[in-house]
Amino acid sequence: QVQVVESGGGLVQAGGSLRLSCTVSGLRFDRSNMGWFRQAPGKERDVVSCISWSGGTTVYADSVKGRFLISRDNAKNTMYLQMNSLKPEDTAMYYCAADNVVIGRTCSRPVGSWGQGTQVTVSS
Repeated sequence: QVQVVESGGGLVQAGGSLRLSCTVSGLRFDRSNMGWFRQAPGKERDVVSCISWSGGTTVYADSVKGRFLISRDNAKNTMYLQMNSLKPEDTAMYYCAADNVVIGRTCSRPVGSWGQGTQVTVSS
């Protein structure tokens, strides 16, 4: 059974930075595409960024390009999301996905359950 644990969220002022982490167990991490998704109150869950199993391909939502950086450490079964220049509209619950992530020109996760997520709140 795939298990993910997200961490690193918090309250930050606009313009600040946070680094999210996602530790994964229960699958072959170094052969899994992974991604970060977020859901703001009253809105659907949307993709933020995805990374291929090798780390060679990354995809970002237009709203975060140039501000967020996704990375992974296959030796630690951990994925990261460095978030810089945060804006109030980045406020959301952030979730990571380690299975069923499909990467093309964008990325998606059509099926699968979600972990607890980590809350990011950006004040203006």
